Amino acid sequence: MRKLMLVLMLFSFTLFSACDHIEQVYQDEQVEQQEVTDEATTSEKKLSKKTDESTDNEKDLSKSESLTVSYLDVGQGDATLFQFSDGKENYTILYDTGDWLGNQVPKYLNDKKIDYIDLVIISHPHADHIGQLQKVMESFDVGEVWMTGNATNTKVFQSAMEAVLQSDADYEEPTAGDLYDIGPLELYVLHPAKLSGGLNEDSLSINMTFGQISFLFTGDAYKEQELSMLNYPDHIQADFLHVGHHGSNTSSDSSFIEAVSPTYAIYSAGTDNSYGHPHQEVVQLFKDTGITLYGTDVNGTITVQTDGKDYEVLTDKEGIVKKGHEDTTKIEPNKNDTVEMEENTAGCIDINTASKNELMEITQIGEARADELITLRPFQSIDELTKIDGIGEARLKDIKQQGKACLGGN
Repeated sequence: MRKLMLVLMLFSFTLFSACDHIEQVYQDEQVEQQEVTDEATTSEKKLSKKTDESTDNEKDLSKSESLTVSYLDVGQGDATLFQFSDGKENYTILYDTGDWLGNQVPKYLNDKKIDYIDLVIISHPHADHIGQLQKVMESFDVGEVWMTGNATNTKVFQSAMEAVLQSDADYEEPTAGDLYDIGPLELYVLHPAKLSGGLNEDSLSINMTFGQISFLFTGDAYKEQELSMLNYPDHIQADFLHVGHHGSNTSSDSSFIEAVSPTYAIYSAGTDNSYGHPHQEVVQLFKDTGITLYGTDVNGTITVQTDGKDYEVLTDKEGIVKKGHEDTTKIEPNKNDTVEMEENTAGCIDINTASKNELMEITQIGEARADELITLRPFQSIDELTKIDGIGEARLKDIKQQGKACLGGN
């Protein structure tokens, strides 16, 4: 696989700085050839991209090979850790890095005495998925980072990209149909085939297979994108499904669930989160289809251990997901927005994820202040809105009295 170098186009980072963009560039062929020679001793542990799918999907694993998948309890965010071996080498893959407000992911990695991560996959650049990437890149050696190529104008994204650029990690933007091997684990990319510009819609969706056991991840992809994944029938089935969009009813189309046919479904959500995740109709769908449902809000960190044939599911906390929450507010995403936008089931406007147009619905927030607010994100409290030029205590009081502005981790 060709080594890629990530280039970050940095503009002046003032209060009114525009969104920084990233692009990948191929190195000069002579330089690349020299690097391949220099790195020959470590190349066996690099990801290898397959071009021939004639190889059997189910690999025969030796008795010494094992995989542990940990769906981390990171509150209202996503992070899943893969740890496995092939008898010769140990491998670590991290799919998403949790919410920007926390530090759970680096702490968990340290507790597991991990010092090298072969691959970090970011499903999409919302703060609850890319939130702790900067800390991960600065605290651990990372071999490669995968992202979709979409960008957003938040400090969280800006800082994360700077950390990736400053690291020695390779960078890749996989697309649907790509097939990779990393040790005994096979990764098949189901989505996106091309970018639409919608951050949730373009979530990097991957089926990971270890022996005869498969794990499917779709980020925050919506039902429309789930149905597009059915174009890959040979790679859609999975034993474990990471439920899309934290259990929101924007995802988990019944036809998609039927095609995946998981034994277990696992969602990531914060306890009593303001988004009402998981939604009742999604919980009911899994109940009706006889699929065992776990949630990090109920069960804490959920761990799957497998040898590629048999598996065991362990949870930090005992509990049964009995029911979800009613969705009282549905907001259709605007694909033309260039900043994050999420459904808001609590009826308020999340100042850390709302689009510019949504922010302007908040009293005292006009176009200029909305631009400045987006530049200053993320905020840790509504009181920090006083950082915006022209918003003092009196205007802050008006904002609070209106009741539209809120904070959420999604």
